[in-house]
Amino acid sequence: MDTAAHAPKAEPTPMLQPEQGDFEGAIDVTNDVPTAQDLDDVGDLLVLDAQGQSRPFKELYNAPHIAPRQLIIFIRHFFCGNCQEFLRTLSSSMTPAALLALPTPTFITVIGCGKPELIPMYANTTSCPFPIYADPTRKLYDLLGMTRTLQLGSKPAYMHTSVLINSVQSIFQSLGTGKHALQGGDFKQVGGEFLFEDGQCTWVRRMKNTRDHSEVVDLRHVLGLDGTTPPVRNRWSHAVKPTTPQRRSLSWGRLRSKSKPPLP
Repeated sequence: MDTAAHAPKAEPTPMLQPEQGDFEGAIDVTNDVPTAQDLDDVGDLLVLDAQGQSRPFKELYNAPHIAPRQLIIFIRHFFCGNCQEFLRTLSSSMTPAALLALPTPTFITVIGCGKPELIPMYANTTSCPFPIYADPTRKLYDLLGMTRTLQLGSKPAYMHTSVLINSVQSIFQSLGTGKHALQGGDFKQVGGEFLFEDGQCTWVRRMKNTRDHSEVVDLRHVLGLDGTTPPVRNRWSHAVKPTTPQRRSLSWGRLRSKSKPPLP
């Protein structure tokens, strides 16, 4: 695995310059799956973990030690209250254990476009049990067909807070990180969800505006969790929690090791 010394250098976060119509409606994007050539182009691009260590993007969905089906979620900048709401609702609706217990063992990975130093704050704020990486160059976003916009679109069901609360939360979060306040990522970048099965991308949904992640109920359907009832999310879980040691996420390898009988 490469280290931070060989990691891609982050591009400066573009200055936020809203234009007329930036906050209205949605933009046209396709949900076409990436071609084999597209995946070849992005496979060796690097993503960074919280320690700044890098690994090729393809290792997140096509490696021997991971579950055969992987949902990779691209979020916006690390201070985006909309994406944080999405991950809170998602994390309360599906657990690593439930995903790995599916007929086709499944897992989730999250990728943001800010500096990797902000990953611990993001994981703590969202209570996300899934691994989070950073692509500060945004090359993956670009080559996989995701776009940039500030358009809000309509309020999705996964959001339990208002635009005002999200905006205030984002401001306080960014100010609270001190020197990292301007390193959350491109404010206009939007993401999407990409499902990989046995190394092939089989389903895609790209965001059309800043609040256009897939609804969690739709993701449950795509992943085959419809037969179970999701727990009710605590509506006040948007509060920023004190920093605590993060629980290690379950992995396919760890689940398999737990299922092995004890040695005689």
